[in-house]
Amino acid sequence: MANGTILVIDDDPKVRALLSRTLEIDGFKVVEAADRASALRALTQHTPDLVTLDLNLGGEDGLDLAREIRRDLTVPIIMITGKGDVIDRIVGLELGADDYIAKPFHVREVLARVRALLRRSAKPQAPTQAGVTLMLDGLHLDLDRMVVRGRDGADCELTTADIKLLRAFVDNPVRALSRDRLMDLANGTDWTPTDRTIDNQVARLRKKIERDPTHPDLIRTVRGVGYMLTQRAEPSKRHA
Repeated sequence: MANGTILVIDDDPKVRALLSRTLEIDGFKVVEAADRASALRALTQHTPDLVTLDLNLGGEDGLDLAREIRRDLTVPIIMITGKGDVIDRIVGLELGADDYIAKPFHVREVLARVRALLRRSAKPQAPTQAGVTLMLDGLHLDLDRMVVRGRDGADCELTTADIKLLRAFVDNPVRALSRDRLMDLANGTDWTPTDRTIDNQVARLRKKIERDPTHPDLIRTVRGVGYMLTQRAEPSKRHA
């Protein structure tokens, strides 16, 4: 019996063949797609447990396809990006992609990322108790339902990436977290010294939840280390 079904989306037949062979040897069923049309068709004909998506699909935009997939499905997505495509990587994570791999890659890395992401996505979510939220500096958090209500009572417009990062902070309050630790907690990705993804994510989250984003006090920068959530979230009985 197969370990699961993986949809491999890449316009390069050699890359598709390499990924397919690697995943099939490990016991996965693989479905291949070379472009947007064949990818969407495959999604209607199969129920993949995970998608690998090359963001450079010839003349098509892989980010647009990622947006389409995430709009309708919650299937885990691993982006395949060029080594220097930091902006695409950031946008992809904001769209809800779960991980990324930079080219050139080693097939063992791909296999390890696929296994790890499938393990994470298979973990049962803790049941959400109706009417129970967390309070954090005047914010009402229901992270299981991905709802954050601001101090003015209005819902904050947080992306999937924002929620993942906020959860990482809430689960590890009042302690300095390095950038690579945050990347691991929020995105399950490796940190490299030239990668500014987490800094951009923190900056965007601050704009949405800090009282004064120009002078952040809730998420502080710890020089030489990373960032720290300065308060603990406390249970609240108020409705989210």
